[in-house]
Amino acid sequence: MDPIAPELLMAVAGGTAGAAGQQIWTALRDLVRRRGSDEEPSGEGELTALAQQSDSAERARQLAETLALRARQDPAFAEALAAWRREAETLVPNQTGSGDVRNEVSGTVHGNVVQARDIHGSIRFGI
Repeated sequence: MDPIAPELLMAVAGGTAGAAGQQIWTALRDLVRRRGSDEEPSGEGELTALAQQSDSAERARQLAETLALRARQDPAFAEALAAWRREAETLVPNQTGSGDVRNEVSGTVHGNVVQARDIHGSIRFGI
């Protein structure tokens, strides 16, 4: 199973998806709290840390890594986590994954072209 994008975890933890996002966060919390063997990482500490600081990319990355490790050790958890991920991705559809950017310009361009990712604010040309 591919790791869950930290950006997706941050968006859900930060309430980006509104009430539905809160429900999906609660579903992840409940999934993480389900106990498997005592030898596998639970992810509860990482989940709590991200809930306390939802804009922390480092905390989201740590949670993503722990969830991926647990999924490799527990097939039932992996299946449930994959279902959770599919649902979360429908609520936060603008995630591009873990840093993926693909820009393509073809043909003749007359004017300005901007290639970027995650622009927050306006872009102005000229004056």
